[in-house]
Amino acid sequence: MKENQLIVSKFGGTSMGDTECMLRSAEVTLNQGSKCVVVSATSGTTNELIDLARSAERSSWEKAQVIYTKIKTKHEKMAHELELPEKAMGEMQEMLNELLSMARGIHLLKDCSLKALDSMQSFGERLSSILFTQALNLVLKKNNKTTKALTFDVREILKTDNQFGKARPLTNEIKNLAEKKWGAIRHEEIIYVTQGFIGQTLDGMTTGMTTTLGRGGSDYSAAILAEAVGADVLEIWTDVAGIATTDPRICPSAKSIPEISFKEASELATFGAKILHPATLVPAIRAHIPVFVGSSFDPRAGGTWIKKEVSDNPLIRAMALRKKQALVTLSTPEMLNTHGFLYQIFKIFNDHKVSVDAITTSEISVSMTLEEQALSNRELFNDLEDLAVVNVEENLSLVSLIGNNINHTSGLGKKIFNAIEGINVRMICLGASKHNFCFIVDGTHGEEAINKLHQTFIG
Repeated sequence: MKENQLIVSKFGGTSMGDTECMLRSAEVTLNQGSKCVVVSATSGTTNELIDLARSAERSSWEKAQVIYTKIKTKHEKMAHELELPEKAMGEMQEMLNELLSMARGIHLLKDCSLKALDSMQSFGERLSSILFTQALNLVLKKNNKTTKALTFDVREILKTDNQFGKARPLTNEIKNLAEKKWGAIRHEEIIYVTQGFIGQTLDGMTTGMTTTLGRGGSDYSAAILAEAVGADVLEIWTDVAGIATTDPRICPSAKSIPEISFKEASELATFGAKILHPATLVPAIRAHIPVFVGSSFDPRAGGTWIKKEVSDNPLIRAMALRKKQALVTLSTPEMLNTHGFLYQIFKIFNDHKVSVDAITTSEISVSMTLEEQALSNRELFNDLEDLAVVNVEENLSLVSLIGNNINHTSGLGKKIFNAIEGINVRMICLGASKHNFCFIVDGTHGEEAINKLHQTFIG
């Protein structure tokens, strides 16, 4: 670590899982010299908060009370184990009381809007940040450090629009507020502990409403804050030592990747790798901040550096598998030599806020892949059926090979299809990016395809 280097570190839910995990993550924070720590909710808490909100809305109050008690007991146990100071304990109890009151309100109204759900979910990160601040102060004291950890409400800086459930950060406002609140962060003897995933609408500090950035938004929050404070490094600490060449649960021979480019990592995340939220990389790319991904459980195991430029650029760096895909094919003779037809298709998807992953076209047909959960959107398909004949195939998997100069390498397609001989390929998508070659196979053959390709290209 260079002197005066400004490091923003983010710890995921497993790294916040219990008291032991928090103390271990606090040691990592101290060893890395982090100045700002962004934390997720304790493992499983976000799902419990969603269950609490839905149970309060639809089920009996008794069921909601059981879930609330589980959340309360877990956090009070950790507070006791960490010997939380009286003031911090009071703040935590106040939050828990507020959570209970909000759940009661949802139950009485029998309604949980996206706005209310965002507020409910925010308690996970708000509670864990109080606990982790204490864990960090205990580790600092044990190591005779004069630096202090302080809990900071990220909503004072991370301003968003009012699209509850998946709010859009307001970059300029965030930068201005970060300069105002954290202008001296590089030189202060303070480590700020703040929350991932949540923000606040830009309506003033007293009237602003709590928002969330969507699932996986804690990584995104950390990247936004790293950009805002001009960080030198963004660290993302999770339960695995960096990014692997593919999912080790699918392919036991998967290897850790020492470094990967921003473009490769973006493709890998977008097409199925679970370690990073795809949007995480956007602020880091913008600000040229290198990102390190490592394991808080084994920080000495190394990890993966994600950079704008890397020294090694292999043809195939990694591969990803995205399961539960549907192939939607729209066919109509009206497409033939008709301008504006694709515009009409994508306008329908835009109106219904449904994302398309891969696409291919012929003279009278368009095929595209969607997440299977989109099939439940009956209104979407009603609109599509007004435009063309719609055919849907389910239980498919999207296989993606990520690397460099893929669309300008002769013989690559032959090598790929020789490797998966005997597996039928339903659709191919190539040419839009030099970093990606992807295709659709039957869901029962996805893992087999990944293993065969990994053996061929990575070994």
